[in-house]
Amino acid sequence: MLSLAVKPPECPTPVEEIAVALDRIGPLHGLSLEDRLWLARHGEEYIANPGDVLFEEGAPAEHMILILKGEIHVRRMHGGPMALFIGRAGQMTGLLPFSRMTGYGGQGFAISPLWALSVHKALFPEMLQAIPSMGQRVVSTLLDRVREVTRIEQQAEKLTALGKLAGNLAHELNNPASAAQRSAAGLVAELRANRQSRFKLVNLCLNEAQVEGIEAWEQKILSRTAQPLEQAQKPNAVKLIAREEAIRTWLAELGCSEIWEVAPQLTEQGVTVADLDELHAMLGDNETCVSLQFFARYLRSSRSVETLVNSTDRIFDLISAIKAYSSMDRAPILEVDVAAGLDATVQMLQSRMAFVEVERDYEPGLPTISAYASELNQVWTALMENALDAMGNQGVLRLACRREGEMLLVEVWDSGPGIPAELQDRIFEPFFTTKAPGHGLGLGLDNAMRIVRKHRGHLSVHSEPGSTCFRVRLPLDQLQAY
Repeated sequence: MLSLAVKPPECPTPVEEIAVALDRIGPLHGLSLEDRLWLARHGEEYIANPGDVLFEEGAPAEHMILILKGEIHVRRMHGGPMALFIGRAGQMTGLLPFSRMTGYGGQGFAISPLWALSVHKALFPEMLQAIPSMGQRVVSTLLDRVREVTRIEQQAEKLTALGKLAGNLAHELNNPASAAQRSAAGLVAELRANRQSRFKLVNLCLNEAQVEGIEAWEQKILSRTAQPLEQAQKPNAVKLIAREEAIRTWLAELGCSEIWEVAPQLTEQGVTVADLDELHAMLGDNETCVSLQFFARYLRSSRSVETLVNSTDRIFDLISAIKAYSSMDRAPILEVDVAAGLDATVQMLQSRMAFVEVERDYEPGLPTISAYASELNQVWTALMENALDAMGNQGVLRLACRREGEMLLVEVWDSGPGIPAELQDRIFEPFFTTKAPGHGLGLGLDNAMRIVRKHRGHLSVHSEPGSTCFRVRLPLDQLQAY
């Protein structure tokens, strides 16, 4: 059903000219003049201006459209604008014989002045009888259409997955990068402070016994952090505040400067007033204050360096995980450790798992399988993201991997509300989604199903309230897989 914007030209084009124009339609190349004249006589000629809407999304599809001039764009308006099809002069589109198309998948509108010929579906039987070669031409066009729609679906899914991956990676990298930046800035500040006051330490003119005493005292204080956590008597917040206040008072009575910088560091390191008295017994007032200032700066610098190392280690781990996840610098077909792929996917989605408990049940000694590693990771991503969406990023995510006969079984469980029984048969359909408009294209599970089938595997779902399980079975035998 075409819209009111579509209208026949005021002066109908002679059928002979239409027949000549039909010879420029790709699928009709080689069609005899007699057959083209049949189409010209039985088809409906129409024109449209740029911007005119030809049909609405969901409207019944009843016409085969032969584009003689101009260009048509078809866009989905629900679930986010996405170009589904671009029809140009020389193409045969719309409803075709043998097609199961019932309605238009998007809104169609003219981009440039349009001249087209439409054939109503009621004429299809007569057309196929009058033009015997039309059946083969239509089937070839339908196959090309399936390939194009599949390509578009895969591209849209990959772009969506790439956007999510980039967002998760940026979130994960932000924390260690910020910590590294703060630590580096703090380290620079401490180095500059020690450079400016290094002469104070030189002017103390400490003797050898005092130097050895300070070194032994600092080593005793530093060794406290080497104790195992369960052996360390960690005071509560009230005791820490009381200890810091006692150290502040002690330093103030001694006449030390920069107390606000020294006291917190000494308190955090576990220094007590008794320790300070022990140091003061070896040194005078000024020597004690200067030594404690340098020691406090050393403690801050050490912690900055430790944070810097830990942060860069975290960044390195993330980069290693993304390389493993995407199988960078590797051949497409690999000997894949499926359990490792599941763990890499969990790490990629870590930013969504703050309130998710991840349980793993991996059978030890599982064999590797020959597979497209990066594509299998797309399957795990789609299944885990669906689980997280169902749980609202809060609940239990259980991953299981074990051998089952000559197959490798992977299970992804979630504690979400479950999938209604009437929808379980439809969740693998392309563009079917239970999410709100704009929050999903409905391509994730369809793409996962396609990848699993490519590996000669099987994907199924079992769901009930509070427990949903997606099962993926992949053949272990390499020769059977490809």
